[in-house]
Amino acid sequence: MNTTLQSLWHDTRDEGSVRQRLYRVLRQSIIRMVLAPGQALSEKELADIFSVSRQPVREAFIRLSEAGLVEVRPQRGTYVVKISQQAVLEARFVREAIEVAVAKAAAEQGLEPRVLAELNELIERQRRCEQTGDYDRFFLLDEDFHRALSLGVGHTAAWRVTEEVKAQLDRVRYLSIPESTPIPKLTDQHQMIVDAIASRDSDAAAQAMRVHQREILQSLPDLVGRFPDMFDGSSVLPITGDEKSA
Repeated sequence: MNTTLQSLWHDTRDEGSVRQRLYRVLRQSIIRMVLAPGQALSEKELADIFSVSRQPVREAFIRLSEAGLVEVRPQRGTYVVKISQQAVLEARFVREAIEVAVAKAAAEQGLEPRVLAELNELIERQRRCEQTGDYDRFFLLDEDFHRALSLGVGHTAAWRVTEEVKAQLDRVRYLSIPESTPIPKLTDQHQMIVDAIASRDSDAAAQAMRVHQREILQSLPDLVGRFPDMFDGSSVLPITGDEKSA
């Protein structure tokens, strides 16, 4: 664990203040299961790993608590929360609403050629990850794809909101790759979104994004069955007919 945390810390050496880096590294470590659901976190141990004081670690814990990723228990310690199916489904609902609107706007307004080229390049890089089995890299490229689309159509605020709500959802997305959700399926969905946008077909773009965002509804029950100790035990909400047929 220490080696992975130090590697992530090194990778962010040029990305902002110590406080910003700590939050980013710990958030990614929780999403990527380096810090597992239910695991106790020690301020002192993490401060020693990153060679920082305990104050920025404490501040990172507060931000992670606000994001729903850790629980600070007075007199007992800080723990990585288990995955809440309720929180995952709520985050998915919000993200779908935002990203469907973004895809529709991109098709209606049109994207600059350089943005379309960037999106297609990201898809090609995602396909190469399937060939090499680099699933961590694919996860990051998937994030890059959705960020590039939102920023490319000028919806920076929409992406900021998406980032804020999707922490719990990201843990499930990470777990789902590649067994529950194969990479080729996700990259094909990305391509359908881009092709619809390039064709200026707003309805097709919205529908392609809607299907993509509802993929997690199919994989979540499988993941709960395969990794029961990672979830908090709450039952999954029923999937409606509209969601199944999306």
